[in-house]
Amino acid sequence: MKNSIIPFIFMLFTVSCFAQKKITWQDLAQVEYVDKYYAEYDEYFLFPNFSEHVKSLHNKKVSITGYFLNISPSDNLYILSKKPMASCFFCGMAGPETAIELQFDSKPTFKTDDIVTVTGILKLNDEDVKHFNYIITNSKAIRAD
Repeated sequence: MKNSIIPFIFMLFTVSCFAQKKITWQDLAQVEYVDKYYAEYDEYFLFPNFSEHVKSLHNKKVSITGYFLNISPSDNLYILSKKPMASCFFCGMAGPETAIELQFDSKPTFKTDDIVTVTGILKLNDEDVKHFNYIITNSKAIRAD
């Protein structure tokens, strides 16, 4: 009996080490912003101060569900949004914490406002204003509805 329990415990430990962490938009909302001046643009931008909880997600494999925004397929610009296009971050109806830049290895075929679950590596960005505060690399998506 003892010998059969050890492999089972090892298997459970191994699976939990490689599983992605399901996150929510409430997790990503744990951020505060301050204005920061960027000389390159002679402009102020919102600079994120991520909570410790959010920092603990950096470089982790995560999974989150939201609205797919097909912004510019020719430029590989895809976004996952907490809200549909009509009330998203770009329309001024939400904050930067409600949008995630998606970086896919192969071009996705979803349409704007499709509800999808995206899995990949979460990167926190607090320096490069050319990219979102949240980026999921190695993105894989499946239809959630």
